[in-house]
Amino acid sequence: MHALRKNRPLRRVVLASAATVSGLVMLLSLKPHTPPQIAADPAPAPSSGSSTSGGTGGAGRSTGTRSVTGETVQTRWGPVQVRVTLVDGRITDVTALAQPSDNPRDREISGYAIPQLRRETLTAQSASIDTVSGATYTSDGYRRSLQSALDAARR
Repeated sequence: MHALRKNRPLRRVVLASAATVSGLVMLLSLKPHTPPQIAADPAPAPSSGSSTSGGTGGAGRSTGTRSVTGETVQTRWGPVQVRVTLVDGRITDVTALAQPSDNPRDREISGYAIPQLRRETLTAQSASIDTVSGATYTSDGYRRSLQSALDAARR
């Protein structure tokens, strides 16, 4: 007797439901893969450690104003790179130079995550910031690029 005969309708319902759920999971896990695009920036960013004034004091404390660019971190959805501006050792500004933007969903996530990460950075004055819900990969890339910039600023 065949497994999907009419005398076992519940088995047919269960198998059809499992097949539907499996198909939906596979469809939802797909993301269109497009080649990464280079962000259009009118002026090339310095690779790291451009100092505009001042020098370094003792014990890694910097004086004056410095802008330091962190390394580009490749995340699952695209590159993330930040530039940090420090005044007398305090973080006064953080600018995202590169962020995931391959499709509208990436731009939406970056659009709400980057300002939250910037606020957290200015409040914490370090790379010890919380992950933005729904933007885990972007948050991780931001945090890693930020830490590399802060490490470069302390050299």
